[in-house]
Amino acid sequence: MDLQDFKDFFTIENILHLLNDYAALGPIPGILLPMLEAFIPILPLFLFVMANAAAFGLWKGFLLSWIGATLGALLVFFITRRLGQRRFFRFLAKHAQVRKLMNWVERHGFGFLFLLLCFPFSPSSVINIVAGLSRVSIYQFMLAVLLGKLIMIFTISFIGYDVRSLIEEPLKTVIVLILIFLLWIIGKKIEIRIQKG
Repeated sequence: MDLQDFKDFFTIENILHLLNDYAALGPIPGILLPMLEAFIPILPLFLFVMANAAAFGLWKGFLLSWIGATLGALLVFFITRRLGQRRFFRFLAKHAQVRKLMNWVERHGFGFLFLLLCFPFSPSSVINIVAGLSRVSIYQFMLAVLLGKLIMIFTISFIGYDVRSLIEEPLKTVIVLILIFLLWIIGKKIEIRIQKG
């Protein structure tokens, strides 16, 4: 199977079929697929989340996707943090663009990470690795992942569950944007408390 065949396999129909085939495993496939995306960035997280919402319903699908995506991000972060001094990671850390991003993450901490992780098409695997290589605190990263992925996964789940209502009822779109803003404020307040403590 070449790369194009691999990409062509991932359609919403095929993923739903896969979830149906492994329905006997309960929620495990719904958690594993988003979790794998953290390690293999060419996998389509957007489709996994939409398929979970369609297969399990909005709330359960959202929860499974959020758990999987969060666990994946945290695992990549902790593995990178643990192995950060190995040859491959040292090479990455010396790269000018990576250094620049690491410095940015260290200076702006939670707020920057949170915003990046809120957006569905941001390179989350790169963000996880860069954060792991940087000196950003574990608590800032965990908070940004928990809240940022919450927003991003819920937004995709909501869209995947009922695309038509989002277009026909713009109020729902406004509510999602307000929720992003409120979570950002809450995250900043928690970050300040963590830094003081």
